[in-house]
Amino acid sequence: VWIAVVFGSLAVIDDLARRRISNWIAVGALLSGLVLQIIAHGWRGGIDGLLGTLAGGGVFLIFYILGGMGGGDVKLMAGFGALLGPRGILEAALWTAACGGILAMGAIAAGALKRVLSRPRAVANADGLALPARTAPVSIPYAPAIALGVWLSLIPKN
Repeated sequence: VWIAVVFGSLAVIDDLARRRISNWIAVGALLSGLVLQIIAHGWRGGIDGLLGTLAGGGVFLIFYILGGMGGGDVKLMAGFGALLGPRGILEAALWTAACGGILAMGAIAAGALKRVLSRPRAVANADGLALPARTAPVSIPYAPAIALGVWLSLIPKN
């Protein structure tokens, strides 16, 4: 749990401050997770950690390929996969998707409110008709959703 809290917090701070997740954070989570798995479960734990790494990276790889997510997010999930193993990282990915959806809805709502309150200027097209000004696509830092998803997956289910 403490490894997830430390590396999740570092990733959130980095992503909010720089809109990037440093490689050392993802690698630190990966190495810490593998070492913990090996100490706790021996060589089977190491295999479980490696399978979790593949599952964690693979679960968001398609979103990276499609341009909807950054490489740091994929690497961070791979690092947490080493810590949680394949079953744990899949649960964390579901929690992450839910948290990311809530964050995305909040970002969209905030952007809409900002547009309404700032009264955007209209521009004219070739026919002289007024068109609304274009806005940039909404982009959110995803490390908060990843960290929260991982943390929620670690809550005991008794």
